[in-house]
Amino acid sequence: MSLTNRDLRSRLTGIVPPLATPFDREGNLVTEGIREQIDFMRRNGVRAAVAGGSTGEGHTLDREDFATLMQETAKACASDVTLVVGLVVNSTREALQRARLLNGLGVVALQVTPVHYLFRCDTEGSVHHYRAIHAATGIPILIYNVIPWNYLEVDVMLQIMREVPGVAGIKQSAGDLKSVSDLLARMEPHNLVLSGIDAMLYPAFTFGVHGAITALTAAVPGACVKLWDAVQAGDHRSALDLHRRLNALWDLIPHASLPAYTKYIQHKQGLPLYHGRAPMQGVDPSRQGAIDAALRALPL
Repeated sequence: MSLTNRDLRSRLTGIVPPLATPFDREGNLVTEGIREQIDFMRRNGVRAAVAGGSTGEGHTLDREDFATLMQETAKACASDVTLVVGLVVNSTREALQRARLLNGLGVVALQVTPVHYLFRCDTEGSVHHYRAIHAATGIPILIYNVIPWNYLEVDVMLQIMREVPGVAGIKQSAGDLKSVSDLLARMEPHNLVLSGIDAMLYPAFTFGVHGAITALTAAVPGACVKLWDAVQAGDHRSALDLHRRLNALWDLIPHASLPAYTKYIQHKQGLPLYHGRAPMQGVDPSRQGAIDAALRALPL
C-alpha cells in the first residue's frame, strides 16, 4: 500500500505505540501474544502501531522471526489499525531483503533507522540507503533518528526528505526536543514529525508534532491518548498534570531493560507477562512496588 503524505499524516496522527514483541523465557516468539498486543491497543483508543521497533526488540529479530511477526501483526491489525514496520538493520541489502517479506501485508509506512554498526556512512550514503528502500518498496518511510553514533543532524534529515520524496517524515528520538522544534519550523508542509521522547510528550504535543512513537505509548497507551486529546482540546491544566504523572512512571524505568519493563507494565493492565530477549534483564523486583503505585496514579 502506498499513500500520499497527506493520507499518511491522517493515519499516523496521535499515539502510535511501538508494539512489544511477546517472547517466552527462552526467547521464543509467542505468536498468540501478537493479537493480544493489538487488541490491548484497540481497547485504549489506538488506531496505528509500529511492529519491530526498539521497544519491540527489532534488533534481535532474525528473518524468520521478522516474517512471522509481521504476518501475524498484519492479520491482527486487520482494517482498523494502521501498520508501520520497523527496519533496524545494518545494510541496505538487508533492508531490501526484509522489505520483500512484507509484500501483500498492507504496510503503510516503514520506520527505518540509519545503519547502526560502528561504521557511519556519510550524507550521500544515507540518501542512497533511503532512496534504495523506497524505490524497491514504494512504501513511505519515516527516518527513525535514534542511533547515537549515526545521529542525523537536522540539515541531513531535511536533505534526505528533499532528495527522496518517499521519505515522508521523521521519528525524532535521543531526547532532542530542540531538533523536533527545528524540524517543525523548517520541514515542507507535507512532511511529518513524530516524537520519540518519552519525558517530553507534553511539550512535543504543544509544539505541534503530528504524533508520538515511544515506549510509554506502548506501556500505557490509554493515558497517552488522554494526554494527546487534552492538548488537542486546549486543556493544558489536565495535560500538564497527566504529563507529570507519566514522567513519574518513566523515571522508574531503566533504559537498558526498557522492553522488559514495558511488558511488565502491560501485564499489570491484564496482558500475560512476556519477557525480554536475552541478554536483556527482567524487571528488578525492588522497583515493582513503585511502578505499581505510579500506575495507580494514571487514568488507565
